[in-house]
Amino acid sequence: MTAAPAPVGRFAGVELGGTKVIVTLADGLDIVAQHSLATTTPDETLGAAVDRLADWNAQAPLSAIGIASFGPIRVDRAAPDYGIMLHTTKPGWSGAPVVGAFAARFGCPIGLDTDVNGAGIAEAALGAGRDCNTIVYLTIGTGIGGGVIVDGCPVVGRLHPEIGHVRLRRAGGDGFAGACAFHGDCIEGLVSGPALWARFGRDPATVDPADPAWDAVVSDLAELLVALMLTLSPDRIIVGGSVALGQPDLLARATERAAGWLMPYIGDYDVTAMSCIVVPPTLKQDAGPLGAVLLAVRAAQLGTPGVTSGLRSAALRDSAGQR
Repeated sequence: MTAAPAPVGRFAGVELGGTKVIVTLADGLDIVAQHSLATTTPDETLGAAVDRLADWNAQAPLSAIGIASFGPIRVDRAAPDYGIMLHTTKPGWSGAPVVGAFAARFGCPIGLDTDVNGAGIAEAALGAGRDCNTIVYLTIGTGIGGGVIVDGCPVVGRLHPEIGHVRLRRAGGDGFAGACAFHGDCIEGLVSGPALWARFGRDPATVDPADPAWDAVVSDLAELLVALMLTLSPDRIIVGGSVALGQPDLLARATERAAGWLMPYIGDYDVTAMSCIVVPPTLKQDAGPLGAVLLAVRAAQLGTPGVTSGLRSAALRDSAGQR
């Protein structure tokens, strides 16, 4: 099969995270400029991102804009509240008109999806998930997000997957109540960065990896990996984020424990196999920004200003070409 040609145009990507925003200018899929800013209030944050894109647009018109946002956010373009932030723990952001802030200033097509879906799209097309049919992209940091990518396209339904808020079997004897404002001991409430601060009472980076207190965290992560393997049977589980990448021993231990739990039932999932399935992102810090750029590429292909999402077409996968 002949690879599709690399996309042509000036594309802007906005990776809107809960802590920071990265705006990216790309010539095709080649990043040519990038700017980072703190996520504060919606007006201040979105206004600053819009202004930066306006500067680039003044130099030469943008072909399209892609927004990969933290959530929950409405990504169904047919919904009346499309592009609006839903109820979120990020103070002041519930109801924020994320897409509207950009559509009010730019007439070019705008694509929207979640930040983890964006990163997953990039890893599926260009990184650790390349040539895989099904991948899960997890980010473990300030929160836990998960995107499911099948044949290059994110899985969406009534909303988007909220893997971080599933509740799983707890480790025996673990009395930590959890830190999620909504669910207490969902997986985000147990192993996200803020949860680990609450669990240990100090910066988790200062806790010795050999401390027995990590064992419950290993168990929690292993439960998540097992649940994903049994429900989705992914070719890859790509795990990024400050907690996962800052504590590589934690993920390695969880992967080994998950293999031990899976092996009696499915012999294919031994430690060697699971170590090839559960991997870090190869695009590293570029996964999110490139995902946002790929959302812009797809928006340009669909060509509908301000309302482009629902990336259910193989055209997204093909748009990556041979970068």
